[in-house]
Parts: sequence; structure tokens; C-alpha cells
Amino acid sequence: MWEIVGGVVIAVGVTLTLIAGIGVLRLPDAYNRMNAVSKAASLGVACTLAGTVLLMPDVAAVIKTAVAIALQFITAAVGSFAIARAAYRTGVPLARVTRFDQLAERARGDGGDGDASETSAE
Repeated sequence: MWEIVGGVVIAVGVTLTLIAGIGVLRLPDAYNRMNAVSKAASLGVACTLAGTVLLMPDVAAVIKTAVAIALQFITAAVGSFAIARAAYRTGVPLARVTRFDQLAERARGDGGDGDASETSAE
């Protein structure tokens, strides 16, 4: 029974990682690509590791995998933030479909607290 559950969880992880890879190729700008990789790939790696633990239920493996998953989530969030910040500060352009830029609004003094529906009239 656990072999089937572990295999399904690994398959979900591989699928999420594949979706992240497709997102890197298909999304319009660096910010969207970074978002796809940080979210989908992190969850994909976590599912793959969790599925592996289900296939080998050893206490040491569970502890090591829990630490690896926690570090994956932390480093993916911090890394994606750093990449996005560096891209924005160096002037990497937003995609045309991006409806608003809160950082630019804050720099102009507009507040930047609105959502896309409030700025779509521009």
C-alpha cells in the first residue's frame, strides 16, 4: 500500500517539476519565470522527497528528508526574492501583460496599494 502512495506522491512531484520547467520556457518575463520555478519546483522537490520517504520509512531518512524539505522551501523563497529584486533593480523590463507595478508607484509617491482593477484604466 505504501509503495503505491509513495509512487503517486513521487509522480506528483515529477509532474510539478515538469510544469515548472514548461513555465520557464513559456512565461513572458523573468519575474513570471522566477515565480514558476520557485513555487512549482519547490513543491515538486518536496513531493519527490516525501514520496521517497514513503518508500523507505526509516527514522533517519524521515529526519533527513524533513530537513531537506524545510531547507528547500526556505532557500527557494529567499533565492527567488533575491533574483527578483536584482532583476528589478537592474531594469529588467516587465512583460506587456503586467497590469501594474507597485514598486514604481511607490517610487512616484502614488502609494502602490491598489490592485490591478484600480490601475487598469491607465
